[in-house]
Amino acid sequence: MSFKRLDPEDISISAEAISAPLWSTGLANLQTFFTSSTQTQGPTGDFYYKVYSEVTTQNSQFSITFGDKLGRGTTQYNNTVVEYSPSSTIYGQFRNLVFGDEDTNFVFGTVTQDSVYVITFDRARYKEKLLPGSFNITLADPAGTGGTITLTDNSKDISTISYVDAGRVYEIISGSNGTSYNTTSQGYTTSQGSYGKFLPDVGVVILNAAALDLPGPQGINLGTGYQTNILDLNIDKLYTAIALGGDCDALSEETVSSNYIFVRVRNSEFNYSTNPSNITGSGELRHAVMVNTPQAYLTAVGLYNDSNDLVAVAKLSKPLLKDFTKEALVRIKLDY
Repeated sequence: MSFKRLDPEDISISAEAISAPLWSTGLANLQTFFTSSTQTQGPTGDFYYKVYSEVTTQNSQFSITFGDKLGRGTTQYNNTVVEYSPSSTIYGQFRNLVFGDEDTNFVFGTVTQDSVYVITFDRARYKEKLLPGSFNITLADPAGTGGTITLTDNSKDISTISYVDAGRVYEIISGSNGTSYNTTSQGYTTSQGSYGKFLPDVGVVILNAAALDLPGPQGINLGTGYQTNILDLNIDKLYTAIALGGDCDALSEETVSSNYIFVRVRNSEFNYSTNPSNITGSGELRHAVMVNTPQAYLTAVGLYNDSNDLVAVAKLSKPLLKDFTKEALVRIKLDY
């Protein structure tokens, strides 16, 4: 075995952003949506739905929930305190996640709203983050009248990215692939503000309930319930709108860092075999050919630290013949 110390110029580091389909189906487009009766009719069904791509409900794709600052749309924890309910807790939970501040409210466009629907993508699905401009979702009138809207983020329409405590934030608009259908007149906003917030770094979409409640073509007549101390089944209304719309696109994105190590084998190096069987008991070379015209085959490169501990091994696809007339350059790529 022979050793050679690497020089600083022998090591290079690069990073590359890689996008991939978000869904467990291996596709960027999801057209079928299912829930589990065990979950929706269980104790958590009043607070959120898990949504699956298949009837077997083996792979959760995303979850949906409803939040209201005033605690409307769900029953209260304590009948004497109006604003204490699951919906107010959920609103506060996502307010803290997004803004890191329990006193900041959701503002869509320029309009402050108290009621939101939230889509949270499964952590295993979006990996490091979602890819802006890849999110598209079609929502249909849950009453089945045929009215639909297609929503996306506005990442392609803006030149400056906004940031909150949860990272990058974009407005949800009426359009596709990150572009509004009508950017010149800002037609992606409604009298109730934008349709929501897209937070790719935490895999969350916040939807503006008031905008979805508008009649078509601006909204889908979602019919969000705002009663106090009454379960209005708002989560089921959004799920129905998603299922009838039958289309949701998204890509995940992750940054893969690569460490390139260039092992330079000069003509005068690594020409002799280090196999002990090549030496006789008296210390001479067993084969005369190794005296005048030595040859060796390179089959692997081991990477060691300063304590001579082996930390990585790179295998060559085939043995590489080496003698005094040949030089070699082996490039090793480590992804992490």
